[in-house]
Amino acid sequence: MNLYHCMIDLKSDAKALTFASAAETWLTALAGLGLIGNWRLLRRKLGLASSAHGDFLLEIEVESLEQLEATFLALCHVDETAQRHYEQFHHMIASAEVGLYRPFPDPERRERIALI
Repeated sequence: MNLYHCMIDLKSDAKALTFASAAETWLTALAGLGLIGNWRLLRRKLGLASSAHGDFLLEIEVESLEQLEATFLALCHVDETAQRHYEQFHHMIASAEVGLYRPFPDPERRERIALI
């Protein structure tokens, strides 16, 4: 399992609940197509975070880098409904910082350590 991690700040005129609803519509559709696994949207509580952290944190699970690549390729060829869902979600975002994380130590590393 890999975790695609996005720190997001919204545009000044965007409404947080509207953004959350658009994220749910878009990401539920992707999950329904098997393009992503579980996902969750979190919001900074009481403004407690460093300036490097966005107001929202979006975490998306993918099984492998192959699944992530397949997702990116599939998104190049979406229908009008999917495109509309994406635009409703994406047009509210002012900035996003992303990262890809994995469990650590991962099974491959544990296996390698066991052989030493």
